[in-house]
Amino acid sequence: RLPIEGVEEGYHTLSHHGRDADKLAQLALIEEQIVDAYGDFLRSLAGFDESHGNLLDHTSVLLTSNLGNASSHDNRNLPVLIGGGGFRHGHHLAFDQNNNYPLANLFVSILQQSGLPTSQFASGKSTMDGLPPTTASL
Repeated sequence: RLPIEGVEEGYHTLSHHGRDADKLAQLALIEEQIVDAYGDFLRSLAGFDESHGNLLDHTSVLLTSNLGNASSHDNRNLPVLIGGGGFRHGHHLAFDQNNNYPLANLFVSILQQSGLPTSQFASGKSTMDGLPPTTASL
């Protein structure tokens, strides 16, 4: 899918957009391709049957970034997509941008949903609020 029509600069350069509309538009084109590929991957996992569901049901797939705002190197309020893993999907979770909890709480949730009995991971000391499983631990 490369090159992407309408994209004239590299992703890293564009990530330092400074709110420039043209750079943001180019970033949107790149990120659309990334999310499309993510969706294709999730659909391919869903196509493999396994006991008690399909491969996607038994796999947590994250799409995220190390920065919430790359233009200012802000590492708070990260965008995160999670597919599969037996979690309930189809909704958007938004958290208090000024009083958020560690991303590592998401990993506690994933580990527990995978059947690993743990109450912490790195700086995460509990599960992620608002991310209920659709099933018991896989």
